[in-house]
Amino acid sequence: MEKVVKIIDLKERKSDFSYWQTKSPKERLEAIELLRSQFMKFKKDVQPRLQRVCRIIKSA
Repeated sequence: MEKVVKIIDLKERKSDFSYWQTKSPKERLEAIELLRSQFMKFKKDVQPRLQRVCRIIKSA
C-alpha cells in the first residue's frame, strides 16, 4: 500500500457537514456512540452517563 499525504490550504478543505449529510441518522448516531465510548476509555475520571440539566423558568 502506498502512503499518500496531501497538504491543502484550510480555505480549500471540504466541509465535514456535507459528508455527514450523506449519512443516515442511524450511521450518525453510531459514529457519535463510537466517539463517546472511545472518550470514556481515554478519560478515567468521567462517568459514563448523560449530564443532567435543570432550568427554572418563571412564567409571566
